[in-house]
Amino acid sequence: MSTPVVVHEDARGVLTLTLSRPEVRNAMSLEMVLALRTALAEAEAGGRVRVVVLRGAGGHFCAGADIADMAAARARLDQDPKAIEKVSAAFGELCVAFAATGLATVVLLEGSVMGGGLGLACVADVALAATSAVFRLPETSLGLVPAQIAPWLVERLGPSQARRLAVCGGKLDAHAALAVGLVHELHATGALDHALEAVLHDILRCAPGAVAASKALVAQARWQPATALVAQAAEVFSRAALGPEGVEGTTAFLERRPAAWAPR
Repeated sequence: MSTPVVVHEDARGVLTLTLSRPEVRNAMSLEMVLALRTALAEAEAGGRVRVVVLRGAGGHFCAGADIADMAAARARLDQDPKAIEKVSAAFGELCVAFAATGLATVVLLEGSVMGGGLGLACVADVALAATSAVFRLPETSLGLVPAQIAPWLVERLGPSQARRLAVCGGKLDAHAALAVGLVHELHATGALDHALEAVLHDILRCAPGAVAASKALVAQARWQPATALVAQAAEVFSRAALGPEGVEGTTAFLERRPAAWAPR
């Protein structure tokens, strides 16, 4: 029986999650959502994984929500009036989980990047796109709302661009996505894996605990003024400097050698 997400972990602690429903351009089914949540939770609990890579099979990243799941939820409304809300919330919880993880996250984007797939692209720490990628936010053209991905669109693009895409049923090619900051790097399709390796090398040179603490502080900085974070930031910095990673990292710098966590 096929699985909606193919999971592969390498010796470096890089976990690759491949959306694997190529027959429907990796449309996001509820089964896929739950598989991604499970894989992330296991990675966080296991202590070996340092980076999570999201990508799609068959030349596409993700064509958005699976309409079949929406139809099935609609058919259950007599028994469960909140059936559609539950399906929507499950995807929203997935986005929150990936946004909140202390692990570094990288997304590889090619082909169709639509709806919820575009939302996942916004949630990732690093977004690498192929020149083949086409980005769509089609919900409003279908009479729907990009509800769960709205916060992540605003975070990545700002409210002005997020509103523009929503009211126009937005469509962007890869170059336009780079121009508005939706993606961080653009590469030829055949060069995407090489670009990923360069990013992974950079991430793995950074201490995993420091990465997690930095991500948490940046997330707080979205909502609080800098003056409110001074004391907390000082405490976070002191804890890092006095902890094993800080001691090892600064010692390695003085000794002109790679830190213990860095690739050799």
